[in-house]
Amino acid sequence: MNTRYKIFTALPGLVLAVLVLTSPAFACLPPIKALKVAGISGLVVDTSGKPIPNASVRVSAFVSENDRKTFQTATDGAGWFDLPDAEPGMYFIEATLPGWYSTTRELAEIPRPDTPFKFAPIRMTIRPPSRIPNCGGPVEWLKTDELRRELAQEVKQEFLHAWNGYKKYAWGNDDLKPLSKSHHNWYSEPLLMTPVDTLDTLVLMGLDEEAKKTADHIAKNLSFDKDISVQKFEITIRLLGGLLSGYQMTGDKRLLDLAEDLGNRLLPAFESKTGIPYRYINLKTGEVRGAETNPAEAGTLIIEFGTLSKLTNKPVYFEKAKRALKAMFDRRSKIGLIGTRINVETGEWTNKDSHISAEIDSYYEYLLKCWKLFGDRECKAMWDKSIPAVNKYLADETKTGLWYGHADMDTGKRTATTYGALDAFFPAVLALSGDMERAKRLQASSFLMWNKHGIEPEVYDYVADEVKHPGYPLRPEIIESAYYLYRYTKDPRYLEMGKKIFEDFKKHCRTEAGYASLKSVITKEKSDTMQSFVLAETFKYFYLLFAPEDTLEFEKVVFNTEAHPISPTWKQ
Repeated sequence: MNTRYKIFTALPGLVLAVLVLTSPAFACLPPIKALKVAGISGLVVDTSGKPIPNASVRVSAFVSENDRKTFQTATDGAGWFDLPDAEPGMYFIEATLPGWYSTTRELAEIPRPDTPFKFAPIRMTIRPPSRIPNCGGPVEWLKTDELRRELAQEVKQEFLHAWNGYKKYAWGNDDLKPLSKSHHNWYSEPLLMTPVDTLDTLVLMGLDEEAKKTADHIAKNLSFDKDISVQKFEITIRLLGGLLSGYQMTGDKRLLDLAEDLGNRLLPAFESKTGIPYRYINLKTGEVRGAETNPAEAGTLIIEFGTLSKLTNKPVYFEKAKRALKAMFDRRSKIGLIGTRINVETGEWTNKDSHISAEIDSYYEYLLKCWKLFGDRECKAMWDKSIPAVNKYLADETKTGLWYGHADMDTGKRTATTYGALDAFFPAVLALSGDMERAKRLQASSFLMWNKHGIEPEVYDYVADEVKHPGYPLRPEIIESAYYLYRYTKDPRYLEMGKKIFEDFKKHCRTEAGYASLKSVITKEKSDTMQSFVLAETFKYFYLLFAPEDTLEFEKVVFNTEAHPISPTWKQ
């Protein structure tokens, strides 16, 4: 009664043919009672049809909405694998040949006994991957230290190209405009965004003299005694985070003094009825505005403010940021999700769309990192209570892989099937939490999105296979996740992935004066912007991926969301 069909995946010099029990249908099943009606078995062979023993086979079973199981087996001496008594439901079948760093994955369905279907064999063909875009084929060459050092050196040279462009055309201002060879400031007076954001990258790359000159310039020229209303979140992650990390790396007490002055000027933003901070604050007067905020802006503060507390021995900074983080968590819905926007004075949600993208993203990141950096058990508990809802309602299994979409925070109903450049931070967070399976699969989806147009869009509909927002502002998140996954797994596929991303990045974004954002990843038309995070994050993660591992003690630091590494030296 059972029917088998072949799944073919081409690799360089190799074809894996997997025979799987299934029916022709591909619609997700509703929750059903577990009824054992069939089994899954198959054969793995090479291009000549010769069976391959000891190939690894994993089957992820979705027998109901809330019941997921994973089975791991291997082919026997004749190349066969067998998982008997499979329950009806949706299945992802993966077959991996050790040493080839490529996985055959396909969606299959075993129907309920009362579902009519045909038993005719079905043959499906997966598009053959090229070696680099899908990380297929051996990547042993990237295990060579000398070749990795060459890549790291190339990244450093490109970083210096962008940094020198900033110094030549925008020194003393916030950002470089690389096409017009001019500058941009966020407010009426500059706050030295790029120098502060870049300082620890200079140190990590061993550019000590350049770092010293930059630290001196910051200490002598940066003042926060300015009558300007600033966005608290961006000022915190870029300037406060950059000053704190810069202080830890250089020992320059002037940077810590600037950080403390800035922290004091930002404190009035927390004085709302709910403890959720206002979005904007005047650095000179303390006047606040922006009663509508979002979880990212309210909850992405505790790494920086907590570190300031530890380094100055003044608990007030940590306490304010912790209260804000908890206030967001306490307003999650009954099913455990949070929305996109909230009123800081009433605590009422003004937008109930839930996701891991812009306006929410780093809220989840800081729940986990608060525990990792400070050992705060309450933050760990908040993370543990939040991530199951994220994985249940936002995670989305499709034929192309694992994605995270949008859902209503109250009902969990899917509201959009979009994912984008900002969402690509989440594999790193999943890896940091220990959920390596989801991290790997989501990173594969991020890379798939990147390769659609040779560079990632800001927003992509993974079901419709359409770019929704085509811009690319030189974001770092996908390479950040590749770095985390490589450090945790040592799998060379992430080096290969990083090399491909870097080559595309350089090909499409390099200009005479630096690096430019793209208006569209489809047309590759450039935009006259190079924000400070390009030097603080994007180049830093590229460099750390290829540089010797002792460049930074990965296990002993926690990165803030702007890639500023913070070391818990206060624990020593």
